[in-house]
Amino acid sequence: MTLSSIKSFQLELDGPADAAFIGGEVVSGQVVLELRRDTRVHSMKVQGRGVAMAHWLENRGMNSVYNDYTSKITYFRKRQHLIRDNGEVTVLPAGRHEFPFSFQLPEETLVTSFEGKHGSIRYWVKVKLHRPWYTVKKIKKEFTVIEPIDINTPAFLAPQAGTKDKMARAWYRNFGQVSVTAKIDRKGYTPGEVIPVFAEFDNATSRSIVPKAYITQTQTFIARGTMKQKHSVVATLCGDIVGTRCRETWHGRAIKIPPVGPSILQCRIIKVEYMLKVCVDVPGTSKLCLELPLVIGTIPLHPFGSRTSSVSSQYSVNLEWLRLAIPEQPEPPPDYSSVVTEEQAEQCNNAVVLQPAEDLSGILERPLQAFVQEFRFRPPPVYSEIDPNPQPLSMRPRCMTC
Repeated sequence: MTLSSIKSFQLELDGPADAAFIGGEVVSGQVVLELRRDTRVHSMKVQGRGVAMAHWLENRGMNSVYNDYTSKITYFRKRQHLIRDNGEVTVLPAGRHEFPFSFQLPEETLVTSFEGKHGSIRYWVKVKLHRPWYTVKKIKKEFTVIEPIDINTPAFLAPQAGTKDKMARAWYRNFGQVSVTAKIDRKGYTPGEVIPVFAEFDNATSRSIVPKAYITQTQTFIARGTMKQKHSVVATLCGDIVGTRCRETWHGRAIKIPPVGPSILQCRIIKVEYMLKVCVDVPGTSKLCLELPLVIGTIPLHPFGSRTSSVSSQYSVNLEWLRLAIPEQPEPPPDYSSVVTEEQAEQCNNAVVLQPAEDLSGILERPLQAFVQEFRFRPPPVYSEIDPNPQPLSMRPRCMTC
């Protein structure tokens, strides 16, 4: 049996293995080809591509025909010839050969790399080696692209606040009114930061209530005018029970942002959005939830940006936290269905996009892809919920809406 003339065929990218790129940067590397003997080659070329794709299959009713929903956006396409096909065969001698290459990413902002249940945003380099009378030999390597999101912009530094109330009732019996007022200092945060939640819960019902706060992630996939969503709870905060006709106030209760991926807002077919939900769970009736929008960025808050910024966000920009990692989760977050109200759940069930009887999109998933993106980050300092500088009793309470 004759051994193949190719001993080794490898694609190496310059820089660390977990490097992240942004628009306008140069991706470079080399193709290493080791040959056992002289080898005839037609051509060898390297391609760089960035593609966003949403895809899923749906089966309507008892029909065995599946509807294919697919949409794709190409962000860049580059090609470079390492051995050009000029109509003649090139003979490479036995030994080691290195073919360097480089190409520049587009100057415009590229969308952050992403892997989800019904879609992905991927960037890769592929090399194709053509030889006479042999099948094309291919090698492919992906790299990570990050869309810079600077939370030091006015839109992301603006406080977020709101108030919501409802009459708690079950069947034909009213239990009284419950209201929630909440505020956070800004809209933009980075992974590892702590969000101080200022809230007031007014329980005028005849039952005890339990205040809670959640950070939720919503992945949205769009294809052929149809939308598919996946909801996840990524962080939780549970307060103390508020008794009948009592009031509870949170003076900056802390909820920590885990190592999740940044928001994706600039892609037409895939979006990743975050929300802080401050909820009240009234036994025997539906939940009351107040939603405050969040943006998870990549450039942390400057030290002079806010007096409430965490110490972990006062360092210069460092992409080390973007390295993929398996998070530590001593306790899994609650299911998303336990967070939304009954009205929201009913709206989702009655939405235009019906849930398929059988979803075959799972067969298209790769085995090591996490549906909620996780990244490493520098650990923040130990946080204490006990205020080291308590507010004097004689001081006027903080206004919740200004």
